[in-house]
Amino acid sequence: MIDIAHLAECKCGPGYATPLDAVRNGPVEKLLYVVCVQPNLEEEHGDYLATVDVDPASPSYCQIIHRTYTNSKHNELHHSGWNTCSSCHFVPGGKEVPTRDRLVLPCLNSDRIFVIDTGTDPRAPKLAKVIEGEVLKGANCTAPHTTHCLPNGNIMISVMGDAEGNAKGDFVEFDKNFRLVGTWARGDRKALCGYDYWYQPHFNVMVASEWGAPKLFRRGFHPTDCDDRTQYGCRLNFYRWQERELFQTIDLGDDGITPLEIRFLHNPKENQGYVGCAFYANVYRFYQRPGSDEYVAEKVIDVPVKKVQGDDGAIEQMGGMLTDILISLDDRYLYFSNWRHGDVRQYDISDRAHPRLTGHVFLGGAIQSDAPRRVLNDPELGEAPAPVYVKNRRLLGGPQMLQLSLDGRRLYVSSSLFSPWDKQFYPEMVAAGGTIVQLDIDVENGGMKLNDHFLVDFGNEPYGPGLPHEMRYPGGDCTSDIWLVNE
Repeated sequence: MIDIAHLAECKCGPGYATPLDAVRNGPVEKLLYVVCVQPNLEEEHGDYLATVDVDPASPSYCQIIHRTYTNSKHNELHHSGWNTCSSCHFVPGGKEVPTRDRLVLPCLNSDRIFVIDTGTDPRAPKLAKVIEGEVLKGANCTAPHTTHCLPNGNIMISVMGDAEGNAKGDFVEFDKNFRLVGTWARGDRKALCGYDYWYQPHFNVMVASEWGAPKLFRRGFHPTDCDDRTQYGCRLNFYRWQERELFQTIDLGDDGITPLEIRFLHNPKENQGYVGCAFYANVYRFYQRPGSDEYVAEKVIDVPVKKVQGDDGAIEQMGGMLTDILISLDDRYLYFSNWRHGDVRQYDISDRAHPRLTGHVFLGGAIQSDAPRRVLNDPELGEAPAPVYVKNRRLLGGPQMLQLSLDGRRLYVSSSLFSPWDKQFYPEMVAAGGTIVQLDIDVENGGMKLNDHFLVDFGNEPYGPGLPHEMRYPGGDCTSDIWLVNE
């Protein structure tokens, strides 16, 4: 993958030379940056970035040691990304070597973008810049979501809406000083919806997924929203990286409604990856057809729906609501969370086309044994899962965002999805505050086990219970770093 002669002319920037370099030589994480939403919309301190001590040798282990407040309302912090990552690791001689010292926090509701300085004091990040929502609206974009750095040092953020909140799949690009460059995509062909994205320059490709129109998902979940596929997504969109043009769209159909988190394999010479489709909890593998420029998507994991009856007698078919997915840095294991069913799963993907279930842990959800809903038909389970307690705290809500340690041995799991949906599906979790737990991973044989000694409780926050969502490490992680073929 790496041409040694070429590297003699390069300087090393942030991150790691290769994914396996991160696995073998990356540090054990000691800090966790957690994006947190304030569910009380009138609380003036608003959403915040929590810094959590995850060093077992520290006296403040599992405690929040700092909070960086937005000091504004109605933001809905959601995902985050770095100003630079391993895509900028090899820097040609004579050029400035970038540093990974800014964490970018886009907001789903206010359209603001908060830039956090993590470099001056990693244990106490501070607000460095606020990009107001009018900047994005001036480019006819709203609801910014996924942030990745580009190999040239710029920062790109996917968006999901136009200035009126209708569905729109696009990307906004900023320079290294966070000045708007403009929208990224060119050409007349446009994606109907937007959400997440990942790029692979070696194959001249970027792939993006779809959620829906901001004016719809911001008001909560309505099952009929999915009926209009121009406003709710079911497609994968493939772009030519150099030309910045959309060249292929794959419609995943009903089974693929809301394809959310999308991941290429970390090895930049593997032209394939996976996407998790939320509503019916399906995972699709996408890859380039041999001898062709076109990509193919095939369903490789299908979590069965469960027939349930509510306390009002109503019967529904409950999908898992698969809301996060990640791949270990060695490309061996795939993990995902079913927020409604309440479980986290681990699959061995050594055989890319045939994932094999190797780990399965329940961490709450809507079908627990004491839940008001009664499961009438479950193709997988013989009995409903029992409630889960860690350090005498019941896990409320369901497992949501995932972050894996560089060595693949620790999987962190938070509980909040999106505060309007949290309030709709799990009001008890909102009232009590969310949690982060840790699963211990058997990397040799597969398997997962809940760590009974690890719990981060957001129930007693200074300004009321908080809702933890996405998690990052100061040195990069499985879902923020992208590697290039350097030769």
